[in-house]
Amino acid sequence: MGTYRDSGVVLRTQKLGEADRIVTMLTRGRGVVRAVGRGVRKTSSRFGGRLEPSMHVDVQFAEGRSLDVIAQVVTIDPFASHLGADYAAYTAGTAMLETAERLVADTAEPSVPQYHLLVGALRALTEHRQPPDVLLDSFQLRSLAIAGYAPSFDGCARCGLEGPHRHFHAGSGGMLCDACRVPGSSVPSATTVALLAALLVGDWTAVGLADDRSRREAGGMVANYLSWHLERGLRSLAHVDR
Repeated sequence: MGTYRDSGVVLRTQKLGEADRIVTMLTRGRGVVRAVGRGVRKTSSRFGGRLEPSMHVDVQFAEGRSLDVIAQVVTIDPFASHLGADYAAYTAGTAMLETAERLVADTAEPSVPQYHLLVGALRALTEHRQPPDVLLDSFQLRSLAIAGYAPSFDGCARCGLEGPHRHFHAGSGGMLCDACRVPGSSVPSATTVALLAALLVGDWTAVGLADDRSRREAGGMVANYLSWHLERGLRSLAHVDR
């Protein structure tokens, strides 16, 4: 039975039998990996605490018939221990983990940019660089962009006409000009559109100028856009503290 080593972020865990868990991770080299942690639910487990959601770890895997087996775990960043004490950061981090799994799980190839984006976003959460909801919105927009679903906020998503434009439609890919507007388009405020563009590129100076109303409107639009591309919403978003 062969072995391999990779670094990854624990996305979620599931109980298996009396003492085991199935651990789902976003790894750097192999994308989303599901592996069995033998005995990790026992209090005597050597590395059960290192396999909690949002932990950033270095893992040695043993190849199995259906699922690989976790043979060794070394902590790189204990993000879970920091996020657990902050409800807003914890719920935002949980939504990040679900976003990453949903966007990467169906791809055949690993996504190193998605892996680095998730690690960076979790680190920003634990270091309180920005409000958790702001970091979540920026992460989701960037994650969508890496997956090939980058929304357009400057030009018309249909004809390419330079903006600014007034209408937003998730199914069309972003902002639309008057000529391309479709039924069901929303009309966000100009400050909200500017905030979304800043979140997409990480212009934190511009993000810091946004008011609470724009932040709430932007958060709703990001959730709507993500839901449209995933074909259903994220369960974790219902618990995000905004």
